[in-house]
Amino acid sequence: MSAVVNQPTVAVSGADDGDESLLKRLLSLQAIWILGVLIVICVAFSVVAGDRFLSAGNFSLMSQNVAVWAVLGVGMTFVIITSGIDLSVGSVLVFSSVVAAKVMAAMGGNGPGVAAAGLVAAVLSGTVWGAVNGILVAKARVPALIVTLGTLSVALGLAQVITGGIDIRSVPTELTDFSAYIKVLGIPGLPFVALIVVILGAILLHKTRFGRYTYAIGSNQEAARRTGIKVTRHLIAVYALAGTLAGFGALLSLAQYGTTTIAGQSLTNLNVIAAVVIGGTSIFGGEGTVFGTLVGLFIPAVLQSGFVIIGVQPYWQGVAVGSVLIAAVYVDQSRRAAAMRSARSRNPLNRRGSPRGSQRRESP
Repeated sequence: MSAVVNQPTVAVSGADDGDESLLKRLLSLQAIWILGVLIVICVAFSVVAGDRFLSAGNFSLMSQNVAVWAVLGVGMTFVIITSGIDLSVGSVLVFSSVVAAKVMAAMGGNGPGVAAAGLVAAVLSGTVWGAVNGILVAKARVPALIVTLGTLSVALGLAQVITGGIDIRSVPTELTDFSAYIKVLGIPGLPFVALIVVILGAILLHKTRFGRYTYAIGSNQEAARRTGIKVTRHLIAVYALAGTLAGFGALLSLAQYGTTTIAGQSLTNLNVIAAVVIGGTSIFGGEGTVFGTLVGLFIPAVLQSGFVIIGVQPYWQGVAVGSVLIAAVYVDQSRRAAAMRSARSRNPLNRRGSPRGSQRRESP
């Protein structure tokens, strides 16, 4: 009888332990904390600015500002998870937009076929640059920081050479009309295109072998190679993916602004990298989520919009985003250090009186 009475108690205790464990895992995710920070920022601006901040028009503008960054952020998430970096995405976007605009202008400037040709040209341009980055990083073993810093300069320089430093404005009306007039729930179609890319990127990262290999390489590249993962080929594919998405983002940028933005993307790469790291992707590799990147992207967008509405100088946005970025990296380092200390304390070989300790004391 006592066994029957005690059995439900044990089951309930196990369920409670499971719930507590799940809660602890959720609270340990940096993306959850950053989401909390984002909510606090939104509440603060809502209190100060009221309906001006909470208006549909304001959220529509913020979603458009995030759209291009979100597409680039998906590719950057993959790169940083492999413990790499890509500083060139802003310049690749500019170069791809220039190539696409030149192709569309040469074909007559308007029509769905012209817009499709521009899409192909932009994506191919971005893919080539990404593959170049990947080959130099994976095969030539040049540090990713140096490679992508170099291609940042080369891609932007070539874009300026092609155009003479003057923006091209012959963008098909099919693209600009799509950005301006096609709306879903009052929001322009551009953010929904970006949302599709984000969802596909999340599926690729979290539900496929490609994503598992990406995490494995970022966690321990040599161990991944020994388990049979073709690390070199995979790294090339990851950088090519980042370049491809930068090329696709170039077409979204053309649709949004109706012109190339040669001088307007100087901080794009840093904003995207900051958003990815703020969202919980570790700069040491092996950890990150597309959801976290999306949350991280909204921090600068909300700050920019809120500061404009309440009349604060927009320069404070850089101060705020930089502060959050430093805090995010600090939290990441502290969390990793705590995990390493915990792992050492659980390892019996590191405890006093363990075989390793005995061997160390006995050795001369």
